[in-house]
Amino acid sequence: MEKFLISDESCDGGYSNSPSSMDRSARGTPGYSVFGRDSFAYCRTDSETSGFLEHVDDSSSFGEPSPRHWPSVKSGRYNPAILTGLGLGGKQQKQMDENLDDLEAVDMELEMMKERFSKLLLGEDMSGSGKGVCSALTISNAITNLYATVFGQNLRLGPLKPEKKAMWKREMNCLLSVCDYIVEFVPTLQALPDGTLVEAMSSRPRSDISINLPALRKLDAILLEILDSFHDTEFWYAEHGSMSGNSSHSGSFRRVVPRNDEKWWLPVPCVNPGGLSEKSRKHLHQKRDRANQIHKAAIAINSTVLDEMEMPDSYLASLPKSGRAKVGDVIYRCMISNDRFSADHLLACLGVMSEHEALDLADRVEAAMYTWRRKACITHSKSSWTLVKDFMAETGKTDKNYNLAERAESLLLSLKQKYPELSQTSLDTSKIQFNKDVGQAILESYSRVLEGLAFNIVAWIEDVLHADKAMTNSD
Repeated sequence: MEKFLISDESCDGGYSNSPSSMDRSARGTPGYSVFGRDSFAYCRTDSETSGFLEHVDDSSSFGEPSPRHWPSVKSGRYNPAILTGLGLGGKQQKQMDENLDDLEAVDMELEMMKERFSKLLLGEDMSGSGKGVCSALTISNAITNLYATVFGQNLRLGPLKPEKKAMWKREMNCLLSVCDYIVEFVPTLQALPDGTLVEAMSSRPRSDISINLPALRKLDAILLEILDSFHDTEFWYAEHGSMSGNSSHSGSFRRVVPRNDEKWWLPVPCVNPGGLSEKSRKHLHQKRDRANQIHKAAIAINSTVLDEMEMPDSYLASLPKSGRAKVGDVIYRCMISNDRFSADHLLACLGVMSEHEALDLADRVEAAMYTWRRKACITHSKSSWTLVKDFMAETGKTDKNYNLAERAESLLLSLKQKYPELSQTSLDTSKIQFNKDVGQAILESYSRVLEGLAFNIVAWIEDVLHADKAMTNSD
């Protein structure tokens, strides 16, 4: 009996073992908004909000203290009087505090990880009723929204804020970790203990992921390096045509070069009278060329992934019966009458004036292209377009539908090259929305956001060079 009393007294003194994780209750997390196909609308990367990136409420606690008066996990500190009475003070107490801080950080990361993967598994349907979207679209939305959260307010050349950069790396590593478990099975020869060779199936990373994902990671790192290289520049930015409050150039008002385009919401780059130094110009040109190469590489990867995605049945059902009626008589005559077809010449004759007109033309040409491909398949009783192309290569490409489809594809490619910032076509959006392949969804969304970031960097550098040229000419 005395032993039990002694034990109780020692517990009442406030010293006991650390509380079990079973005593901790889950933290409250805010709701999650459901996204639709609008997530893909603006410049291929825009999204209004990021429901996937809501922060854990710092004010929430794990629950009530232990009935044995154990120290609260939220406080993260033991009673100094108890530590002193136990002979633990100074360095020992500091070490314990540091260990507790590390444990709290791990707990927060674990709770955030639980929240994110729960939303992925629920398919953005927080009711749990099974009405959410598929995992592929959920993770695609998550990457798109993460890009909008990190880079959406970054409208100028310069390093990212440390917390934004850390968020981007941490969240992308979390989302891309899914690819580590996407494998394919291939036959391999294995030797038995007696030396007999047998064929067995072994797993390896899927070929499209093992090729494209490391390349995208490299492009991502290079783009962040480009932004970090503009930490100490000879130019600065003015908001809405006035001197920026964050500018280090003070004392006298400096003339702001007016913007020629309609992007009035973007900050205007400013340079000193006389323009930039030769070293600064060379640096800008080098980074612009490098970002432009990354932009082209991201477009190539994105186009390849989109081409490999299955075409939705809903899009096939919406194809017109006549490709001529879809593109119009003017384009149809140019495509069928000229022996030496030039897509660039046809675009010049059409006189496309805006991105909206270019996107409408791209949708019509793409729909007509697949209409003619389908007719070619029916004509030659082939089950796939690949077989039709092989058949036409052998017969001299004399089929009219085949030639029209080839010229429509050439026109569509020229249109996308002339307008690199063009939004996704109806087919691309439909493929992303109905895609079920998680690996393809990750590669497509990752390459798309990198394409948008590279394009923005090139545009920002062009704005600075334009301001430098205008200031130099004025002098």
